[in-house]
Amino acid sequence: MTEHNLTVPRTARYYTLGTPSESITDLWIVCHGYGQLARYFLRHFSVLDNGHTLVVAPEALSRFYLDGFSGRVGATWMTKEDRLSEIEDQAAYLNLLLKEQLAQLPENVRITVLGFSQGGATVSRWLATQQVPVHRLILWAASFPEDIDFATGKAAFTNLPVAMVYGTEDEFITPETLQRKQQLMQELGIAPQVYTFEGSHTLHPETLKLVDGELLTC
Repeated sequence: MTEHNLTVPRTARYYTLGTPSESITDLWIVCHGYGQLARYFLRHFSVLDNGHTLVVAPEALSRFYLDGFSGRVGATWMTKEDRLSEIEDQAAYLNLLLKEQLAQLPENVRITVLGFSQGGATVSRWLATQQVPVHRLILWAASFPEDIDFATGKAAFTNLPVAMVYGTEDEFITPETLQRKQQLMQELGIAPQVYTFEGSHTLHPETLKLVDGELLTC
């Protein structure tokens, strides 16, 4: 048996908060976590809807039923199956999306990339390609992927302001996983600003607004 690969067109879905115009100063690309859908995820960012910010939430390309064979649907960025192809497809998808948004915005727009949970690994791998003109990175309740190439990763994250945010009651964040994340970031030369809030595995509007105000670009 021989495995083959065929690149095919796909229809990707994304949602926006705000309207592209010359008055936009900030563009956010926000990637949801495992089992979420972009339209619900985007609601958490209403605190940023100020007339000068455009928030774009792409939806992962693989959808599935969350419970059995019907009912609620979620999306996932990848699984362990054919993962290298999935990673390449993610980068191509997000690059195309970013290019489309930037064509409608002022040249000096500030770009913030946020990844929540599984979306954090997705955006980290994307940024590691060194093809993303990002100004700030926010990893929210997210695991930094261990498979990023050290050489390219270190170059991609040099001088990039990074925030690491998590809830103090997040069931997925243990002292051991937190230590491992910080160690990986240190190896890549990343010194994140750390923010915590009282809560579980979710976004927190007040903390989101705080990070937006404090995480400055270089």
